[in-house]
Amino acid sequence: MSVRAAGPEDAGAIAEIWNPYIRETSVTFTTDEKTVAGLTVDIAARPGAFFVAEDDGAVLGFATAFPFRGGPGYRHTMEHTVQLAPDAAGRGLGRALMTRLEAALREGGAHVLVAGVSGENTVGIAFHHAIGFETVGRMPEVGRKFGRWMDLVLMQKIL
Repeated sequence: MSVRAAGPEDAGAIAEIWNPYIRETSVTFTTDEKTVAGLTVDIAARPGAFFVAEDDGAVLGFATAFPFRGGPGYRHTMEHTVQLAPDAAGRGLGRALMTRLEAALREGGAHVLVAGVSGENTVGIAFHHAIGFETVGRMPEVGRKFGRWMDLVLMQKIL
């Protein structure tokens, strides 16, 4: 297993991992599926902040970060997404991706990393706690998907 910077050639594999979560779960509140073209643009726009984990040449997960909010006062705060292929869970890939992402962000001047986790995603909340994130808030009923309102749990880690 290795973690490396994502390239445009990874966009298809990332879409294959991400889109089932969008279609079938409440892990993300979005309903807009990712496209290869859109992910290619995102990868290019986030040098040093988009990584993939692979094993035997197969992409099994990814982690990426992006600005938390606009404006110069937030320039040292980033938000992230981390996803694994379902059969890749429990192998340390999520932790490896986050370790690499956090190091790159720290090196780039980030001070805080934010996780916005669906209140229904108890696995995601537990994962973030296990890697040093603290819950700093819960926003009731700010997301809507599958005909129901969902809470957003805000977590953060000082880098």
